[in-house]
Amino acid sequence: MGETEKSKSESRKTSYWGEWKEFWAERFSFLDNYSRFLNPEKPLPRHWDSSDVEQFVASDPIYGPTLKTTRKVANFGAAGAVVGAVSTAGMAWKYSKSPHGAVLSFAFGAVVGTTFGLEIGSHFHQLYRLDPMASQVKFFEWLQNKAERESKQY
Repeated sequence: MGETEKSKSESRKTSYWGEWKEFWAERFSFLDNYSRFLNPEKPLPRHWDSSDVEQFVASDPIYGPTLKTTRKVANFGAAGAVVGAVSTAGMAWKYSKSPHGAVLSFAFGAVVGTTFGLEIGSHFHQLYRLDPMASQVKFFEWLQNKAERESKQY
C-alpha cells in the first residue's frame, strides 16, 4: 500500500468518524447545559462535609431548607437500598443456595430498594412541592464561591 493510499484511507476514517461525532454531538447537545457542573471553571474544594451544608442552610433562607429536606430524602433511599439488598439476597440464598444468584439479587434489591426508598421519602417529605435541583445548583455555586474566597485569603 502506497503512502498516498494510506493517507486517503486515514482521511476517510477521520471524515467518517468525524461525521458520526457531529451527528451524535447534535443529538446530545442538551448535555452542554451540564458542562458547568461536570467541568467547572473554578474547582470545588476536595473535602466538604455536613458542616458546609449546615452553613449553606443557615445562610440561604430559600434554598437551604430545600437542600436539608433533600438530604433527609437521601437517607430514605439509603435505608431502602439496605433493606432491599439484604431481603432479596436473603430470599435468593434461602431458596437457591446459589452464591452468584445471591450477589445478583443483592445488587438488584439495592437498586429497587433505593428507588422505592426515594419515592417514599419524596412523598413523606413532600419533595414534589419543592425544587431540589435548584437547591443543589445553588449549593454548588455557594461552594464554588466559598472555595474562591478561601483561596484569596491565602
